[in-house]
Amino acid sequence: MAKRPLGKLAPEAFGLMELPRLPNEVLEGFRALGDLTGTVSDAMDQLGIAGVVPGSTLRPTDPRARVVAQAITLLNKRITRSVAEAVAGRKSGLADIEAHNLAEPGDILVIQGVANVSSMGGVMATVGKRQGEVGAVVDGAVRDIDHSRYIGYPVWSSSVSPMTGKWRIETVAINKPVTICGVEVKPGDLVIADEVGVAFVPFAKAAEVLAMAQRLASSESQRLERLASGISLADFIK
Repeated sequence: MAKRPLGKLAPEAFGLMELPRLPNEVLEGFRALGDLTGTVSDAMDQLGIAGVVPGSTLRPTDPRARVVAQAITLLNKRITRSVAEAVAGRKSGLADIEAHNLAEPGDILVIQGVANVSSMGGVMATVGKRQGEVGAVVDGAVRDIDHSRYIGYPVWSSSVSPMTGKWRIETVAINKPVTICGVEVKPGDLVIADEVGVAFVPFAKAAEVLAMAQRLASSESQRLERLASGISLADFIK
């Protein structure tokens, strides 16, 4: 049963109210990969699919974090009024809680935000953690990263900033396509992230990418076994 909005946004701001769901065996197949984003990136190259962002661009707050999850998407844009006007009006344009409300356990929040303005702080990270989300990806800034780290809610972001988005940006869309570092991400797409980077796999291509990634992982494992056996480099390159 679809969840109901909380009333923070007009109905037309919402795209999907429920995500299409990938089979659990597909999700678990990706989670079983060793070199997670590296292998997936190679598989996407083989299949001609663009959608990988390096960890130097989307930096993880927790380098140990490793996630495979489907995307809940959110679009924030800069407001036109000044910060002083927004503060005087006492009304925030942020409605990210609507995205958290739609999330199911195991999902990841993907935000197209604004550079150097925080789209997520400690309170919303805590809300996301409570909803069972595995983390967030933000093309834009986040803050309170000590807190998100402490509660085990990893975030990959393109910048960090103490400046709140409360008076500077507004939420305009939930679960509609967003653009993250030049990559289009649709609600339900698969997000694969670790300390090396973030891969966005289109929903319809997930099974195909997994099959290719598993073949590449098997080949890599065999090559490593040959090296461990003491084979000469001359024989290794044959």
